[in-house]
Amino acid sequence: MSVSCGLEWVVCLGCTRWAWKRLTYIGAYDSETWPPASPDEFEPIPRLCRAVLANYDEDLSNPKFAPPERGYFDIDPSGIVKRATYADVGNACPPYLVYVDEAHKEIILAVRGLNLVRNADYKVLMDNKLGMQMFDGGYVHHGLLKAAKFILERETETLRYLLRRYGPEYKLVLTGHSLGSGIAALMTVLVVNNRKEFDNIPRSRVKCYALAPARCMSLNLAVKYADVINSVVLQDDFLPRTPTPLEYIFGSIFCLPCLLFLICLRDTFKQDKRKFKDPRRLYAPGRMYHIVERKFCRCGRFPPEVRTAIPVEGRFEHVVLSCSTTSDHAIAWIERESQKALELMMDSKKEMTPPPQQKMERLQSFEEEHKNALQRAKTLDVPHAADLSEEDIQEDGGTGPPSETHSETTTETKSAGKTSWDELMEKLFTRDEDGKLVVNKDAMAKEIIVE
Repeated sequence: MSVSCGLEWVVCLGCTRWAWKRLTYIGAYDSETWPPASPDEFEPIPRLCRAVLANYDEDLSNPKFAPPERGYFDIDPSGIVKRATYADVGNACPPYLVYVDEAHKEIILAVRGLNLVRNADYKVLMDNKLGMQMFDGGYVHHGLLKAAKFILERETETLRYLLRRYGPEYKLVLTGHSLGSGIAALMTVLVVNNRKEFDNIPRSRVKCYALAPARCMSLNLAVKYADVINSVVLQDDFLPRTPTPLEYIFGSIFCLPCLLFLICLRDTFKQDKRKFKDPRRLYAPGRMYHIVERKFCRCGRFPPEVRTAIPVEGRFEHVVLSCSTTSDHAIAWIERESQKALELMMDSKKEMTPPPQQKMERLQSFEEEHKNALQRAKTLDVPHAADLSEEDIQEDGGTGPPSETHSETTTETKSAGKTSWDELMEKLFTRDEDGKLVVNKDAMAKEIIVE
């Protein structure tokens, strides 16, 4: 009897300890060791949020969804080159627009987020199974990759024309929110792997900003493309933290809070080493920017601060159980808080003396941070982690000798007309005797999958 009572006490204390740790865990803990972001690198994010919001308004001169502080979009309607609506894209992808920002010398393709009342958006999310789609030595979300290919097949010629017209000073910026963030991230991967179709645009001129990012690529790809993909997370946002495949989240019969609680309970007993060893597990892509505005046992919102890093382990692995888990996913809140954070950073910059680390050195530190993250991924034995030598070749903007995988996709002369992105997919894979896809550049891929 005494033994059973003792075991009951041990179980109760263990459950109480777990409940206390989970219920008191806040989103700010995920990035507490990260350095603060600078205003120069964070400056594009608020206005790109407004570019995504412009998808919701057909008439920007009389907007319905403009930020309430402004009452208007700081977007020149004459700069919108193309706007694709639901009638144009059908069920293949969300609406998007192509916009030329002459003030900042950027050519922007902005994809709107998930439409909760449109079944086609859910079909894109659910078009995936764990380990279904291999790409570039890793795994990606199959439905999001199909949507990315669909948009690029429609807009490659438009983007190429704009890049030629405005010259080498303009950058190509791909952005999106929620569902659109995963599509934008995978479009960036496709563009970087096939820059020949964009007049050999240097890698440094291609940027992606994934707002409230979906988990769309495996860890090795998330780190590999951290120099071109940037993800923005607001405090407790559930989507970047939810390791459960998207098709299970939105197709579940459970309510979302209940499902998040079950996921939280399951992942408590899953070792981090097992997570790293699973090459099919998807993550939020690229460099992370975390906007923090709430503190433990404090009421209300505090002045937001932004932290940034390229994490390998601790990459938003814990679901936060809070009242703002879903509201922090809204694009309107991300725009508002990112704008506040930018204004605070600009004000503090004016009050301070010039920093000892100048902009060129800061860019060099970005490169070093990316190389350190790649090295860390190799140290942790992340499956298919990219080699530093491969990244050094890719960082030269395409002027150096390309890698074996990219040489086939960048040197072939295409005929006039639309680019077939299916050809790019075929060149990155081969099929074995059983008809299964095997990555060309990684002979050990099949053995790792079997293990």
